[in-house]
Amino acid sequence: MEQTTVRDIVRATGGVLLAGDPGEPLENVSIDSRAMKGRDLFVPLIGEHSDAHDYLAQAIENGAVLVLSSRKMEPLPGAAWIQVDDTLKALQAVGRDYRNRMGIPVVGVTGSVGKTTTREMTATVLGAKFRVFKTSKNFNSDIGLPVTMTEMTKEDEIAVLEMGMSDFGEMEVLSSMARPSAAIITNIGVAHIEQLGTQENILREKLKITVGLENGGTLILNGDDAFLRTVDESIGFHRMFYGFGENCQYRAEDMVITGAGTEFTSVCGAKRVRVHLPVMGKHMVMNALAAMAAASIWGVSMEEAAEALEGFAGFRNRQQIYEVKDYRVIDDTYNASPDSMKAALGVLSGMETEGKKIAVLANMLELGEDSRRFHYEVGYYAKEIAPDVLICIGELAAEIGRGVSEAGGKNTVIKCFDTKEEALPFLKEQAGRGDLILFKGSNSMKLGELIDDLRDE
Repeated sequence: MEQTTVRDIVRATGGVLLAGDPGEPLENVSIDSRAMKGRDLFVPLIGEHSDAHDYLAQAIENGAVLVLSSRKMEPLPGAAWIQVDDTLKALQAVGRDYRNRMGIPVVGVTGSVGKTTTREMTATVLGAKFRVFKTSKNFNSDIGLPVTMTEMTKEDEIAVLEMGMSDFGEMEVLSSMARPSAAIITNIGVAHIEQLGTQENILREKLKITVGLENGGTLILNGDDAFLRTVDESIGFHRMFYGFGENCQYRAEDMVITGAGTEFTSVCGAKRVRVHLPVMGKHMVMNALAAMAAASIWGVSMEEAAEALEGFAGFRNRQQIYEVKDYRVIDDTYNASPDSMKAALGVLSGMETEGKKIAVLANMLELGEDSRRFHYEVGYYAKEIAPDVLICIGELAAEIGRGVSEAGGKNTVIKCFDTKEEALPFLKEQAGRGDLILFKGSNSMKLGELIDDLRDE
């Protein structure tokens, strides 16, 4: 934080200063009592199984100069102390106030899949003209977003903020904090359908990103998505569609996947520019189109955007391709949903290799009561692009194997295992010179550990 004092926090939260100097300067916000960066505001959050108020003394000892508290207690010595009604709402108020004081334009990014890559590509393209602040790591929740926004500086000229939601009402809170100038919605899939019930509900909740959208703001939508393309002028904001369809203002044509990445022609009106992405797949083209559309609002030309995207190197655990021994690995282990699983299988199918193509697929979680059907549909979808060897890990992932088998994937060797440890010997046996191996599953399935095991062998 810059130019922020205890007094600013009192004003933003509506809290009561019980101890300390109102003019005390602050530089950072922490929600972890063990991790202080210097001159920190510590916000103790109350979770389902713990209450960080129990660690106020530890936070002060580790360097916090200001703490918030919703617990009625005597202030502890060593730091300024603000009494608030609710520490989470106070944290959000701090983030909102700081974002308002910085006053820079914000691009908000949400969607069922592709948020992080779209965020990174948008920041890359805007970086052709501006100093860009962007969400770090996956700090995109009602807790992570306000902390992230307090890291903006006066040197930043524009921000790209990822906004993730998993339940009703969350997007409204995020949007009211971020107050985006433009908002990208990448797609409406089935991620978090366990909580939200239907894709129609997911659409309604995602569209609440408009709650905080500035007057005159732009909504950038995937025009190929069956749900998003139904969003009409009644939404009340300028709409910009992107995709492969004729209905899209930013459109991709002539896509080719090469050994070095993906090429396509970006079309907007009469303008046509060839784009070379060093990452694989149609879904990456969609992410790039969203980024180009957003950047165009601030005057970044298609040529400038295309040049910037040539340097896009991807993001850790999201289709990173690298050598392990004498074969290649596609590390897509960060997370998984049906749409992203299909996209990853498409990338595997489209890449050339001297040896076998192997897919190691694990459970996709938080898909609700239709979870088995979603897994089966991934397998059935993959009948034309099924790998030479399919290794399924977990009870749900076994449905992917069943889908491939029942769809007619008779040339695919399919093996199912309950755990990654059980799968490892078979994987080691199969992996050979010139092979290409895709790893994809929900983050909690920890497929990255399998890659580490192969490296360490």
